[in-house]
Amino acid sequence: MDVLVNNAGGYWNSRHVTDDRLERTFAINHLAPFLLTALLLDRLKGSKDGRVVTVSSNAQVLGRIDFNDLQGERDYAGARAYNQSKLANILFTHELGRKLKGTTVTANALHPGVVRTSFGAEDPGRAQRLFVPLARPFMRTPAKGAHTSVVLASSPDVKGVQGQFFTDGKEKRSSKRSYDPAVAARLWHASPALVD
Repeated sequence: MDVLVNNAGGYWNSRHVTDDRLERTFAINHLAPFLLTALLLDRLKGSKDGRVVTVSSNAQVLGRIDFNDLQGERDYAGARAYNQSKLANILFTHELGRKLKGTTVTANALHPGVVRTSFGAEDPGRAQRLFVPLARPFMRTPAKGAHTSVVLASSPDVKGVQGQFFTDGKEKRSSKRSYDPAVAARLWHASPALVD
């Protein structure tokens, strides 16, 4: 196995719980990529140029990891849950990159842009209901939104690039919070306990 692209994601304005009793936004956007990557990492290490590509969002800039309420049980807001999960993607990527040093596998994350899909349509917030119809003509096509994922998955130009964040096919600095190694390590250790 050469490449794993973690691209599943979602947004729900109101709190939903999975069959495993996990808050859906955090479960799908962070815990699922965390678990899938862990399960496939040995196979990726067998590759000469293994790559883990995680689709995040520029919403990570607004994210804060609330270790006292990761599941949004006490206080849930759709945007806050989404932003937290997208910051978790970046923290995960930075920590995975540190753990993969000295291997043939790299881990990077990206912002695909605002893409014209049905993302968030199942349970949109008021702002989404108002904004999305007006913005839809200006949103990226799915093919354009996939561009940076394809670059990170296959371009020789990023071979060996480790633990970085990309937008429009280029490396970009992620939020200041995303570079906190203590928070990244704490999230790394908290995540498996949630999916056990």
